[in-house]
Amino acid sequence: MSQTPLDPVKQQLLDAIIPHVAFDGWAPVAFTAAVADAGVDPAVARTICPRGAIDLAIAFHEQGDAAMVAALDAADLTGMRFRDKVAHAIRLRIRAIPDKEAVRRGTALFALPHMAADGARLVWGTADAIWTALGDTSDDANWYTKRLTLSGVYAAVVLYWLGDDSTGAQATDAFIDRRIDGVMQFEKVKAQLRDNALLKPLTTPFARLMAAIKAPRRDMDPDLPGVWRDPT
Repeated sequence: MSQTPLDPVKQQLLDAIIPHVAFDGWAPVAFTAAVADAGVDPAVARTICPRGAIDLAIAFHEQGDAAMVAALDAADLTGMRFRDKVAHAIRLRIRAIPDKEAVRRGTALFALPHMAADGARLVWGTADAIWTALGDTSDDANWYTKRLTLSGVYAAVVLYWLGDDSTGAQATDAFIDRRIDGVMQFEKVKAQLRDNALLKPLTTPFARLMAAIKAPRRDMDPDLPGVWRDPT
């Protein structure tokens, strides 16, 4: 996964707002201060960031995703079990965060009802970045369920990490392993149900239905939903 570099002026504003976020959050007052500190014309700043600090909060998160992908690309994952690769990716994403308080304030921002959709999109984007970087080739309903499951894991990890004061975030490392283990146990149960001969009359039609759901094409507008194809 590659990310287009930020507009230089937007990058200036993002760098300038971080010191203010700890005190004011991702709020209009922080954006105003960042504009002044960066020496950017307010009209230009508003053109680049129509929603002000919100646009910079989104850029902050997406930069973390890009840094994680770069670290994953450079990592030697040879010999790792897949569950360990996913856990490693989550750890790299946490390590890519340059300012914990900025994330704490961002979590509060995107928990607001009118910001929930943006927050969900960002977490989904992180999950998608991880699966894509790890070479996921699913093109059916699994494409969605993998990202949905990992979104829940990542969101839980971030909340745990924000309250973690252990040395070197060791408690968070252990929490990541527990969450991944929980997901793997769930997948094991699913596989057992799928292979159960007594349940075949129920699971086979359901499997066909799920196979008819297709992942969105990478060359399509990302705002469009996935493609439905008739299983027959």
